[in-house]
Amino acid sequence: MLNTVNLFFNRAADHLELGDQLRQILLTPNRVMRVEIVTESDAGGLHHHLGYRVQHSAVRGPMKGGLRYHPSMDEDHAASLASLMTWKTAVVDVPYGGAKGGINCDPSKLSEAELYRITTTFVGLVKEIIGPTIDIPAPDVNTNAQIMGWIMDEYSKYYGFSPGVVTGKPVDLFGSLGRDEATGRGVMYVLEEYLNADNRKLSDVTVAIQGFGNVGSHSARLIADQGARIVAVSDISGGIANDKGLDVPELLAWVKENGVVKGFPGANAIEGDAVLTCNADVLIPAALEEAITEANAGDVQAQIIVEAANGPLTAEAHDILIGKGVTVIPDILANAGGVTVSYFEWSQNIQHYRWEESRVVEELDKVMRKAYRSVAELAARDGIDHRSAAFVLAIKRVARAAASRRSIKQHLPPTLLD
Repeated sequence: MLNTVNLFFNRAADHLELGDQLRQILLTPNRVMRVEIVTESDAGGLHHHLGYRVQHSAVRGPMKGGLRYHPSMDEDHAASLASLMTWKTAVVDVPYGGAKGGINCDPSKLSEAELYRITTTFVGLVKEIIGPTIDIPAPDVNTNAQIMGWIMDEYSKYYGFSPGVVTGKPVDLFGSLGRDEATGRGVMYVLEEYLNADNRKLSDVTVAIQGFGNVGSHSARLIADQGARIVAVSDISGGIANDKGLDVPELLAWVKENGVVKGFPGANAIEGDAVLTCNADVLIPAALEEAITEANAGDVQAQIIVEAANGPLTAEAHDILIGKGVTVIPDILANAGGVTVSYFEWSQNIQHYRWEESRVVEELDKVMRKAYRSVAELAARDGIDHRSAAFVLAIKRVARAAASRRSIKQHLPPTLLD
């Protein structure tokens, strides 16, 4: 995935006529940390894992990015996602840099007590490089509000009361109202903005969603509430489809009771991958990376793809889809609602003040719609796709901030200063 992120960056850098040295400066992480985590199992044995934190850029503010607990977590994975966070926070113009990390564990095979010990041990090993003004982790794949609460509590043992050390915390532990659905709400806003520019509404389109976790389920609920017809969804158990539209409230209740979409009585069972190529106007990949590749991109029927996951398209798939005339709203824009409300949560923690949920929703609406319009206008002006435009916008903001800090403006090409 790191190669894919760097490829997209370099395409935007080509458009901006950046030299090799400046590209290396913008791409190279500030710090890479790997730690060994040894904890006791419930059975009295030992667990051995590796933890990672890649801090990509602090040019625009404290670094920000999730913690992922997954067996595939490694340094390259963390580095690619940290880079994405730098560009994502710049696209929506919140005052953060990018970071990412995690642990190569499988939470499904761990008890809550084992997961707690692994998490708190990790905090003890990285505590010097995270903090409310340094690097602020958040939930990602297989982590949640409870784990963020553990991190806050453990960090506070060393540094005193520090709610701003992480975001995505439980609301009862200084989290923000509206944080759970923030990424899905941001997906809805950018899709709605795209449709508005085409004189269409959400009620005019059919939607397929790959992934029905936090992001996919909230996206489905919010988009369906605006009249869109959700015709297919999938999760780890497989897929379901109904051309007439799924009853999303009933589906959410089913998943709450059964844990998976499989067996939902209001739909036909399909293969999970079939959701990606089903007959729908809009496809929202909301699962893991590289779901759409060179092998299946040609079979995608949707004309609009909104990347709710990080890196759901390979570079080859992206090129195939753009060549087919498909609009791709990229991850660094489409799923930035989560980090935006994380910024709101952090701001509340710093101020020791809580916003009403209506204010969170209102402010998120402003940020996401403004970011989409900035990207769309740049894409139209320069004749480039939305992903390239988002990277161009982000690179300009990061480079200008770097120049202001380091007095290197004379080394920047005019394309970064217009």
